[in-house]
Formats: sequence, C-alpha cells, structure tokens
Amino acid sequence: MATQHVFTGARVVLPSGVVENGRLVVEGTVIADAAAEHPAPPALLPDGTPAGAGGADGPTGPTGPARTAADAATLDLTGYWIVPGFVDMHVHGGGGASFSAGTAEEALAVAATHRRHGTTTMAASTVTDRLDDLARQAAVLSELVEQGELAGIHFEGPFIAPCRRGAHDPGLLRDPEPGDVKRLIDAARGTARMMTLAPELPGGLDSVRLLADLGVIAAVGHTDAGYEATAEAVDAGATVATHLFNAMPGLHHRHPGPVAALLEDERVTVELINDGVHLHPAVVGLAFSRAGAGRVAFITDAMAAAGKGDGRYPLGGLEVEVRDGVARLVEGGAIAGSTLTLDTAFRRAVTLGGLPVGHVVRALSENPARLLGVADRVGSLEAGKDADLVILDAEFAVAGVMRRGEWVVGPEVG
Repeated sequence: MATQHVFTGARVVLPSGVVENGRLVVEGTVIADAAAEHPAPPALLPDGTPAGAGGADGPTGPTGPARTAADAATLDLTGYWIVPGFVDMHVHGGGGASFSAGTAEEALAVAATHRRHGTTTMAASTVTDRLDDLARQAAVLSELVEQGELAGIHFEGPFIAPCRRGAHDPGLLRDPEPGDVKRLIDAARGTARMMTLAPELPGGLDSVRLLADLGVIAAVGHTDAGYEATAEAVDAGATVATHLFNAMPGLHHRHPGPVAALLEDERVTVELINDGVHLHPAVVGLAFSRAGAGRVAFITDAMAAAGKGDGRYPLGGLEVEVRDGVARLVEGGAIAGSTLTLDTAFRRAVTLGGLPVGHVVRALSENPARLLGVADRVGSLEAGKDADLVILDAEFAVAGVMRRGEWVVGPEVG
C-alpha cells in the first residue's frame, strides 16, 4: 500500500463548505478521502441494510471510507485549517529569479519560492520583450509545463496600450497583429494558457477571436479601452480581466470604462492583487460583492523580489527597486508588479477584508484551476485529486504545505 497520511481534527474546506473536525486521507500522491471525522450514519434500505453496503466487507466504491494502513502517519490538526493548494495564474518571479530569464534553473527557483508559501500550482507569466526572445522563453517554459512543474504560460505584453504600460518596456510594445499572436502561441507548443492584450488596439478584436478559437484565454489588461470597447471584447471571447483596476482607466460616473464592463459580465473572471498596495481592502470587497466568489481570482503578479527582500532587480529589460516590499521602476517610478505571495493574500482577505474563508479558497484555488484547465487534478480537496494542500494555523499563517503527497513545508504543528 502507498504511504498514507491521515489528518484529523482540522477545519477542512471542501467544495461543499467548511467541515468542522474534519478528516482527510492522503494515499501516495492523491487524496483518498475528505470528510467529517464523525459522519452521519448511512441511510438504511427497507430491509435495514445500509445503503451502498457491499456485503460482509462493508461499504465499497465512492460511498465507503478510505481504508487506513496500519502504519499510516496520523496528524492531529485540531485548531488548524486544511485548504487546497493555492493556484496562481499570474506570476512573473520570486526568490530573486524570473520566468523571463528564459532558463529552467530560474523558472524552478520561482516555483520553489512560491510553493513554500502554499502555491502548489502556477502559470509562468512573461513580460514585454522582442518576439524572438519571447518565443525562446516559451520554448524553455513549455518543457517545464510538459514535465508537470508549471501549469502553463501566460503572455503579458507586448500587445498592450502604451499609455497603460505600467512596468513594460515602451520601446518593445506593438499592436496585436493576429499573425504575431499566433507565432507566440505556436512557440508555446500547446502550453499557452492566457494572453493579456489591449483590445482597442489595431488587430485587438481579431486577436481576441483567434485566442478564443485556439482555446487560449484572452485577458483584457493594460488597456485604455472604454466601456463599449471592453464589452465588445468580451463578446468576441475575452474571459479574464488582468489585475482589475490596475493599468486601466478607473471607474467614473459618466465614463464607467473597462472596470464596470468587466465586473458586470458573468462571462468574465477578474484578477485581484490583494497586497494592500495595488488595491484598498474596500475595493477588493467591492469586486467580490459585484462579481461574486465564483468570478474572482487572487493573483500575485509577483516579480523576482517576492520571498527575497528589498533591493534592485531586473524585470525584462527594465530595472526595479524594491523598498519596504513595494516594487517600482527605477526610471519613472511606476509600480512594477508585486512582492506578494498568496498566503499573504489569503490572510489579508480574511483578517482585513472580512471575507468568508470558503470564498477566499475559491478565489485562490478553485477558480484559477478551472481557468487554467487543471481543475480535474487540483483546486479543491476531493478524492482522486492531487494531494496538494496547505495547513494554516488559527492566524492563517502557513504551518505546512504538501504537493502531490510530499511535504514542501513542515508540518509545523503542535
């Protein structure tokens, strides 16, 4: 029998809700069972036999409890939470490394840094660069996707509005000509999951339609589009708002702009950077109240300084200075991504934002997993899925991280 881990006593966040005094069993690399520690008695058939009974051996199949090996490692997690491993669909770097470096070594360093903070699944986000360089980066990253280290590639730039470029090199920006878009998607060899672009630029709507036809998420971001143009992009197939509110016109009572169009459309999932720098907690609450928990995805948009500290770091061809955890371009001072990790986003959402834990788990795990096309394996604690989980203490600090049945952190409980 494969190695088993049995966790008891914790508050377990399942798709159906929070289970008090829960029990979760991991067998090998997958979850074998997730339920209440003392489930209700089974329903009885008219002859008194428990429903789902399988003869003398008791219940079988999905309705029966997972068998526990005699040598299973049992851990009492009373007072702790167990939540699914976090899924980050928009992250550029961490641990002093960057996905845009175009090397497997740096990409793995980024992944390792964020895993220590509970992110067990992530897409690799690039930044604006020359098309040839982006294609080379995609070739390296696609191999790591094929090896299971990453969940896909997200191209952010170069097809963005110059006036909303943020920390992207203005000399390398270009219109989203569908042929160029297709070239990058082809370079990713089937691993491209998302591309951020400004749909109001020449070729924008055609590129949105192309991405939708190719099964790649078209994300509206770094855009100067108005309300009507944004709505047109959604009708053309755009389904994600890249870091909503940031790098786009704000809400105005006569010119609602892209924010209103993206929040109100049920087809759109909105990314939020919940680091206290990009968004005020009231704005995070506004997005949740309008979009609902099923249409929000917390992201980090993290650059190399995440998990590393203050200092100077490259971001594509630009230089970033991080002071007190805030990343800004050396030239111009624009905010340059974040130093956020998703465990901090979780803690802020619950303790400062007052959001229900179950809603935050959807935004950190379930929703991004669905968008990245990996919800059959990750994003929720269910039997048969990968054993990706995070143990949080009563203050929502990470006490343990498991990825595919192996401990990445801890567990530090007791």
